[in-house]
Amino acid sequence: MLRRSGLDAARELTDRPVVGVGEAAYQAASLVARRFAVLTTLARGVPALEDALERRGLRSRCAAVVPLHIPVAEQGSHNPSTTSAIVETGRGLVQDRGAEALVLACGGMADVAATVQAELGVPVCDGVSFGSMLAYALWRCGLATSKVGAYGWPEPTPYVGMPAPARD
Repeated sequence: MLRRSGLDAARELTDRPVVGVGEAAYQAASLVARRFAVLTTLARGVPALEDALERRGLRSRCAAVVPLHIPVAEQGSHNPSTTSAIVETGRGLVQDRGAEALVLACGGMADVAATVQAELGVPVCDGVSFGSMLAYALWRCGLATSKVGAYGWPEPTPYVGMPAPARD
């Protein structure tokens, strides 16, 4: 059984657009390539990423979900050795696994996406930039989270000793 994401809970609590950086990056990759691979920080995150791909119907288009074994605190342009690891791992995914695009599954990697893309010659999708633009586009188009069905407002819960949360 697939785990329910915090994004689902967030969508229940507001009618504003809610966009996760992971789902945004997966959608971006699926728009610019038939097959993509996901690079993440640590191995423990792989199952959750695979579940997220499955929930979005994109698991079959993902060539691999590969951990770099480098924690978040050591990601980003201020760590050049990390960028090299992303490039080398990405190169292997393109050459050996048939990835036509890469997804950087950590916000800490976002600032090296252009460098990795230039090195490898394939689209490199970071969910921070695409996610923010997608949320803006949804808002600008006047779209809101549906409150009918799955993302309906949660049932009232009695709060004891604290004020009830305000609705938008």
